[in-house]
Amino acid sequence: MTIVVVDYRAGNLYNVGNALKHLGAEFVFSGDPVVVAKADKVILPGVGSARAAMTSLEGQGLCDVIRGLKVPFLGICLGLQLLFERSEEDDTECLGVLPGSIRKFDSECTKVPQIGWNQVAWRKNDLLDPFAGQIVSGMPEASYFYFVHSYYAPLTDGTTIGTTIYGKVYSSAVVSGNFLGFQFHPERSGEVGLELLRRFVAC
Repeated sequence: MTIVVVDYRAGNLYNVGNALKHLGAEFVFSGDPVVVAKADKVILPGVGSARAAMTSLEGQGLCDVIRGLKVPFLGICLGLQLLFERSEEDDTECLGVLPGSIRKFDSECTKVPQIGWNQVAWRKNDLLDPFAGQIVSGMPEASYFYFVHSYYAPLTDGTTIGTTIYGKVYSSAVVSGNFLGFQFHPERSGEVGLELLRRFVAC
């Protein structure tokens, strides 16, 4: 089994890699669309701006490859945001796997960016689809995870599986088919974050 961590010159590769090593998972870093297309699982980490990330993905020929994936996919932080149709950040067109637009937190209502630990409320297990259920079923309610972000994903019927409150309620975990996204950083969230990664590796 090969897990590919997508190297698009904008991601937080090495923290994710270190977490996967800790779990004993086999993985490679690659920005080669052929390698990504043949992966058994794909992780899209993210640090930086939506525009720079999309420009890099497009330049490497990865956008259509990612959209066409049928294997388990995990987007982390910016990697979640890129799954949506658009981002307010530089008015960027994103991958369009999920409906809706990424918005910026209101700096008049709360400190921007959100940096630090916050809770995730998980959708009830009986409402989860099978893929999401393998990853998040039975996770402790209101677990704390580590967040660093200025933009947030909307609440979306049928795809939001975890919510967080920071000035407003937003989607901190989403799923659509084989595409899963976490706004928080599981690789920086202690044992509870490693448990989510462990389940993704095993799914």
